[in-house]
Amino acid sequence: MRRWMMALIVCSLSAVLFPGSACCSKEGQDNLSQLPTKGMVTMLDLGANKCIPCKMMAPIIEELKQEYERKASIVFIDVWEHREQAQKYGIRVIPTQIFFDKNGKEFFRHEGFMDKKSIVRILGKLSVTSN
Repeated sequence: MRRWMMALIVCSLSAVLFPGSACCSKEGQDNLSQLPTKGMVTMLDLGANKCIPCKMMAPIIEELKQEYERKASIVFIDVWEHREQAQKYGIRVIPTQIFFDKNGKEFFRHEGFMDKKSIVRILGKLSVTSN
């Protein structure tokens, strides 16, 4: 079975098992057309509020938003609510993390759960340090 199909099945099951749950803030989703953020390193975490691996990443993303405030743009996008974003970024599996340099050029892409240490390492390669 294709990887994206398996991820969709797993996430769909999580929506049935955990109805009405939400893990990530919708902050920043009003200005999706302005991403990646101009002049700033940007990390997009594309997933869904009802996806189990996405839920596991939610507290990490919230911590990073605070730790890198004004130094990097850390944004979660729910691709089930904003399906056009999945197509725009060529998402096959959720969660997917995409890192952009200050010029808006894609620097690194990862599919699946990504731990905080790995995210911090990529941000460091883009010369961004936490507050």
